[in-house]
Amino acid sequence: MDNALGDFLRARRERVSPADVGLPPGHGMRRVPGLRREEVAMLAGISVEYYLRLEQGRDRNPSAQVIDALAGVLRLDAEGTAYLTSLAQPRPRRSVGAPDERLPRGLEMLLGTLNVPALAVNKYSDVLAANPLARALSPDMAPGLNRLRVLFTDHAAHGFAEDWDEYTAVAVAHLRAQIGSDSDDERLHALIGELSLKSERFRQLWARHDVRSAQEVTFRIRHPQVGPLELLVEKFLVVGTVGIEVMLLHAEPASRTADALALLASLNAS
Repeated sequence: MDNALGDFLRARRERVSPADVGLPPGHGMRRVPGLRREEVAMLAGISVEYYLRLEQGRDRNPSAQVIDALAGVLRLDAEGTAYLTSLAQPRPRRSVGAPDERLPRGLEMLLGTLNVPALAVNKYSDVLAANPLARALSPDMAPGLNRLRVLFTDHAAHGFAEDWDEYTAVAVAHLRAQIGSDSDDERLHALIGELSLKSERFRQLWARHDVRSAQEVTFRIRHPQVGPLELLVEKFLVVGTVGIEVMLLHAEPASRTADALALLASLNAS
């Protein structure tokens, strides 16, 4: 992660085909997937040497005009462009020490009063608090667990999610959005290293450099007690904290999932 800007540019150009940007396919076999460096440079209106310096990490501070040009060539959306901008901006050194992850007073109490599955997680996807319905809903929602670790290393989690491939892609893209350009985070390094060693799927997704934070998500699971569920997911950043989110899962009113959630709550009532 020492060359986050170069890694991002390389990963994204490999996912853009010549046809995507109006270039002819050319002749013979292409030695690289996606665009060549010289093609990106030409389309962005910069020299090949300068683009090479960006990818190799020898120049880490392109201008706003260069960033906009590269974002257009690489077909980045607004969030991807913002992420590229953050990688190109010099950052002050972080103070040493773990971030304060104490939940605001009363938040855990509030989660317990909600009639939908609700939990609080930090930017590493560690579960800090969860109400009883969330804990009954999914094995990765118990306080103390890391949802990414469960998702990628627990075989039972693979069978639990109806669309595991999509769900894992969303989870990794959200992790990138959460951490932003913070490449000095030792705790993050450790988590990424662990998951990369244990999961080929995680390695593939991390190498794609997808970035997504705000998006409509539907969580489809096969619950052993109440059957298939189709849940809408809402996420809210907790004001005054560093990267702590509250996640709520709910169902369309009068739907089969809404009835199943009510049944799950009654089956697990204390």
